[in-house]
Amino acid sequence: MITMEKERKHITFIVNPISGTQEKEQIVHLIDERIDIDKYTFQVEYTQYAGHAEQIAARCAEEGHFAVIAVGGDGTVNETARSIVHTDTALGIIPCGSGNGLARHLQIGMSAKKAIDVINEGMTELIDYGLINDRKFFCTCGVGFDAFVSLKFAEAGKRGLNTYIEQSLNASLNYKPETYEVTIDGNETEHYKAFLIACGNAAQYGNNAYIAPKATLTDGYLDVTVLNPFTPLDVPSLALQLFTKTIDQNSHINTFRCRSIHIHREQPGVVHYDGDPVEMGEDLEVRIVHQGLNVIVPSEDLKEMNVFDRAQEVINGLRQINDHVFEGIRQRNSELIDKGREQLKKLTKL
Repeated sequence: MITMEKERKHITFIVNPISGTQEKEQIVHLIDERIDIDKYTFQVEYTQYAGHAEQIAARCAEEGHFAVIAVGGDGTVNETARSIVHTDTALGIIPCGSGNGLARHLQIGMSAKKAIDVINEGMTELIDYGLINDRKFFCTCGVGFDAFVSLKFAEAGKRGLNTYIEQSLNASLNYKPETYEVTIDGNETEHYKAFLIACGNAAQYGNNAYIAPKATLTDGYLDVTVLNPFTPLDVPSLALQLFTKTIDQNSHINTFRCRSIHIHREQPGVVHYDGDPVEMGEDLEVRIVHQGLNVIVPSEDLKEMNVFDRAQEVINGLRQINDHVFEGIRQRNSELIDKGREQLKKLTKL
């Protein structure tokens, strides 16, 4: 009896050698060790410059590869994904960036070993993606404070949750809300004086910071979060709710769902898409594209295996937030006391 060998699928790993903090050669070694060679043939390609991942992924889609695997952070994932939308080539992720927003939403394990296990299963799902002025995003885009923080985070030179929290708290003390005119699905228009407007395809920015906690990747809608002006006393509760999926319950928050949103602001400035800051004009058109990207997703069994890891991540994150928030409050109060003393000295000299 003659048996026919099952045809193996071809995948390409796109490795960004400079993203995140993990040693990429160790990850490549794990790929060699753990990838299912009965199911896949594979190759590894390294990016050499910004935009290179997009070019590699586009070529792989043209050649009919089963999947391209982004080995890097949110920027690498975005570059890889945006050139394979509306193709049969799927996106896989081995997360090793600072935020890993899409991987976390998909419940892919944060270790390379667990991410490779997901790839070996080979399960795919068709998800939505978003456009902000025709730039593709897969997690979130935003204008206002979160875009400003993304810019400061990019300029900081250090990655990770600590840096993100530090930049957010520092900026929150001085950032002023802006005025926005918002048109929803081409019909209803609202005016907001807002700290930020975030549009979520996925639920989180990354690092388990859930700006749109009820968002899903497959419903054909954007989940929009508007953060109204608040005081420094509101920062601890906002920070806690951001990381416990309850920010939509805060009294300073407005939320709604739509397929498109037009945002007009008073002047050009920075926006972000998937954490990447970029300058855009006064008018921003954001819309959802339904079922445009194939992604490799974990089975329910693998998701359940990662429950403990996700819970521990949240606990560790909350500890970091607690330390930074209350240190920020202590420092702010110290500054106010010092200013009060200076004013008192001036008054006593009159």
